[in-house]
Amino acid sequence: MKDFDSNYAHTVYFWLNNPDSKEGCKAFEVSLRKFLDNSAYAKTKFIGVPPRASREVVDGSFTYSLIVTFESADAQQEYQKEAPHLLFIEESSKLWNKVIVYDSKAIIE
Repeated sequence: MKDFDSNYAHTVYFWLNNPDSKEGCKAFEVSLRKFLDNSAYAKTKFIGVPPRASREVVDGSFTYSLIVTFESADAQQEYQKEAPHLLFIEESSKLWNKVIVYDSKAIIE
């Protein structure tokens, strides 16, 4: 994983249709890794799964999380249109039933 770029963080949570399907999870992971390996804009590329929650405030209902950082909001906009991202959506959107995205920019002091 490359260094975290605090200029722009893109955090995505995915809920797969069948989170217990090893084949579905494998297909999702392969497609996601292929996309991230070929993205010209994504810097930090973190793929996660929920840990066992030890507190009530922790939402572990998702199947996968993705944290991607960018050098700028413009780079994030270009990422949305790039071929590897569009191919990932085409290949994998049938595997999920819910996606939530949280974008944030660093506080500038």
